[in-house]
Amino acid sequence: MPKKVLAVDDSKTMRDMVAFTLTDAGFEVLSAEDGQHALSVLGDTKVDLVITDVNMPNMNGIELTKALRSNPVHKATPILILTTESGDGLKAEGKAAGATGWIVKPFVPEKLLQVVNKVCP
Repeated sequence: MPKKVLAVDDSKTMRDMVAFTLTDAGFEVLSAEDGQHALSVLGDTKVDLVITDVNMPNMNGIELTKALRSNPVHKATPILILTTESGDGLKAEGKAAGATGWIVKPFVPEKLLQVVNKVCP
């Protein structure tokens, strides 16, 4: 059974790029355009990994990470933040919220797969 990944980004192009990269590697990909939508897509459905942007309307990636960490179903789910932001302060905020890793856009598909396979064996 393929591993299930939720890709969250307000850019459809970015969601599609992540989905294409991961689907091509055998993953099942769900997608959402912001943190609020991600929570409704997930509910209590378990996924193997969440990949989220930081800057999104309605609920940003840091808030989404905190919300997922507060739900027992998603407490241990790896969460990768995929964003154009690379500031140390924001990275620290993401880590404090419970993010597993941080990838700066634009991403190289092979590199994304390496990180995904590392956190989601």
